[in-house]
Amino acid sequence: MNITSAEFVISNSDVTKCPEGNIPEYAFIGRSNVGKSSLINMLTKRKKLAMTSATPGKTMLINHFLINKNWYLVDLPGYGYAKRGEKAMEKIRRIIENYVLKREQMTNLFVLIDCRHEPQKADCQFIEWLGENGVPFSLVFTKADKLKPGRLNANIQHYLQFLQEQWEELPPYFISSAESQQGRDEILDYIESINKQLQTNA
Repeated sequence: MNITSAEFVISNSDVTKCPEGNIPEYAFIGRSNVGKSSLINMLTKRKKLAMTSATPGKTMLINHFLINKNWYLVDLPGYGYAKRGEKAMEKIRRIIENYVLKREQMTNLFVLIDCRHEPQKADCQFIEWLGENGVPFSLVFTKADKLKPGRLNANIQHYLQFLQEQWEELPPYFISSAESQQGRDEILDYIESINKQLQTNA
């Protein structure tokens, strides 16, 4: 897929105020500081489309970006950032849950995982919750450039084996690096294939 246009449309905390219409939405979510903004900027080739920050937990809203005039890329708040405090954590949890469960236009949720770490409790609980609620999702292992190929492969295989203990069928997964552009074509091609399928079924 060639991205010819990417424009910011709206930010809000209320799912009922998200854009109207039937344009498919592909949402991106992950623990704070997983590299979400960097990945979004890499996919769209727009350096400042999603604002990156050294401070975790900056995204507090549902952010819609219209891509090629025919699908939305949605940047969701990060989860699991305990320094926010309980009230803020609860508010973020409600925003995420309301969007993921109530937004009919959401076609696929990309869950970002930092490939450098062991399976984290917050990620595992979130993935399990998605499965319980029948939410279509894929995994994106981020920051692949931070590890040597052998270590990267070992970490990902370990993660997939861990998931297989609970899942009969593993979700699609992608390996990405905002630095080297790894995974860009695969993720965009996956989105394009779903879009074509939706048009065929329309």
